[in-house]
Amino acid sequence: MTDQPVAIPAPPQTPLFHSLEQLRYVRQSHLREIQERTASRVIAYVGGPASSIDQVDIPPVGDLLYDVHEGDNLDLLLQTQGGDVDQAERLVMMCRKKIGPNARFRVVVADSAKSAGTLIALASDAIVMGYCSELGPIDPQVTIVTANGERMNRPAQSFLDGLDEIINSVGGGNLSPAYFPLLDKLDPALIDFCKKAIQRSERFASEFLKRYMLKDDPATAAKVAKTLNDSRTHLSHGAVIDAQKASELGLNVTYLPPDDDLWQAYWRLYCEMRIALQNPAQKLYEGQQASLLLA
Repeated sequence: MTDQPVAIPAPPQTPLFHSLEQLRYVRQSHLREIQERTASRVIAYVGGPASSIDQVDIPPVGDLLYDVHEGDNLDLLLQTQGGDVDQAERLVMMCRKKIGPNARFRVVVADSAKSAGTLIALASDAIVMGYCSELGPIDPQVTIVTANGERMNRPAQSFLDGLDEIINSVGGGNLSPAYFPLLDKLDPALIDFCKKAIQRSERFASEFLKRYMLKDDPATAAKVAKTLNDSRTHLSHGAVIDAQKASELGLNVTYLPPDDDLWQAYWRLYCEMRIALQNPAQKLYEGQQASLLLA
């Protein structure tokens, strides 16, 4: 009997569309391979360096979770420089509500999950990191109008510390005239906002750590939240917290070495997703069914 050629099934898309979008299907194929290896559903949120977590993320992430069911373990491949803390909490709650109370939720950080991205990671059961992965401090940033009218982002705590320095100068009778334009533009509501933003960030971290990752060690949960929220400790909002530092803080970190096959699969998938971004403000949302590239 002559061997018959094996029939290769045609893709469900039309030929031209499949050809135009072939890189998308390659990424989703690699994503499914990781799902099979980890026994977890995998969704990805990969943001460019000029993007941030905001309300626009809710519908696309909802699409990624559309076919996730209660009881499914879920891994979120996350790349972000941060953004809105309230929307970060919404994203966490969406993931948690979809999988239910008995499934595992992990955050995979191939490159960086900073600021509000770190908060999302703290709300997981475990953080998967490699040799080039980084988290960061969670101290909030606020937009400050400088004396010459320029708008700049500054740590909320630095603003309060600077204000204290001015107050102390007044007390000593040595207030520099250079402070006059700043004080003239000072909005008292901004002071209150800074204080509450600092409290909000620490409360987010502490409550989720106590509920999930560090539920058996609430004292460590509170300590980690306070340490990550302390700008005086880190000095820079962009300070690097790698896998070793994160573990030393007390976080549940799964470290994958560079030659680990699973790490290489995550890194390949992340690189494929990152180069799909056409400008720094874009974000890619991808799962086994949904694939959305939005600005």
